[in-house]
Amino acid sequence: MPERILQVATAMSGQANDKITEIKAVTRATRTLALNALIEAARAGEVGRGFGVVANEVKEISQRVTVITEELENMFLKLASDLEETAQMARGDRFSDLARYAVELMDRNLFERSCDVRWWATDAAVVDVCENPHDEAIAQRACNRLGVILDSYTVYLDLWVADKNGNVIANGRPESYRLKGQNISDQAWFHEALRCRDGGHYAVADVEQNPMLNNAATPTYATAVRKGGDVNGEVIGVMGVFFDWESQAPMIVKSLNFSPEERERTRVMLIDANNRVLAASDDKGILSEKFTLRVDDPARGAYLLDDGALVAYALTPGYETYEGLGWRGVIVQAPRSESVVVA
Repeated sequence: MPERILQVATAMSGQANDKITEIKAVTRATRTLALNALIEAARAGEVGRGFGVVANEVKEISQRVTVITEELENMFLKLASDLEETAQMARGDRFSDLARYAVELMDRNLFERSCDVRWWATDAAVVDVCENPHDEAIAQRACNRLGVILDSYTVYLDLWVADKNGNVIANGRPESYRLKGQNISDQAWFHEALRCRDGGHYAVADVEQNPMLNNAATPTYATAVRKGGDVNGEVIGVMGVFFDWESQAPMIVKSLNFSPEERERTRVMLIDANNRVLAASDDKGILSEKFTLRVDDPARGAYLLDDGALVAYALTPGYETYEGLGWRGVIVQAPRSESVVVA
């Protein structure tokens, strides 16, 4: 609807300008004729006096028409401008809503990941391997259990369990990622998980490429494993889960409801708190591009670039107990008949 209003406003403005141009041309011609008539009346002397009066009247009418035409022109310009501004505001609101929808949809998904890690950290096999980190049979059972979980939860690359020193003692896909015995104590999320004050808390790391997962991009969710699986039990290890970002994120940014024509000139992105592109509907700039975003209102907004492209954004509101990581949804739509422009 905002696009249609813009089309109508543009068409109305164009037609009004065309007609006003025609009126101005007629008025100029009338003034020229009136001036010529006055000259001829002056040459005719007394005989042309009456004709001169008529010529003066025509001249005055022409001047009045000129004033009315200018008033009409200004009125149409203002109406078209107001209509265009209203349409742009409506379009900006619509796109800001869509941007918020995209980032909120992702955070609803990631909220579930924060729940998963806290739940699985209490699993008997996970607790058992942390209590007996050197028992190979128990470690194998833990790997098998994590593999069963991964078979049902296909949004993960892998699930890891490490002892308090950061040594990986079990993972769900050992055939893909040979991690047993590797140390992850240099990972910030591991130390944050150790410091979780109880089983209801978790640590999270923003999307990064993980060398231990074949450089796949993933956000990491982790929490402490506690003795006996008790919510306030002694910390005996850490569990980390790795979301399959490269498979899941594109589905979010490519799911918005645009017409085929709109989709061709629209770029949907998720960006982090530092404006780094995390996901993009055109699959470009992932984790390498910093998007230049003008933020007037931190929560949401929209504005036009010099080339007429619309930029709309919205900050994640979080979801339930998941506050989010300061991500924003961003939509850039180029004007019609132009390619998408990246700010």
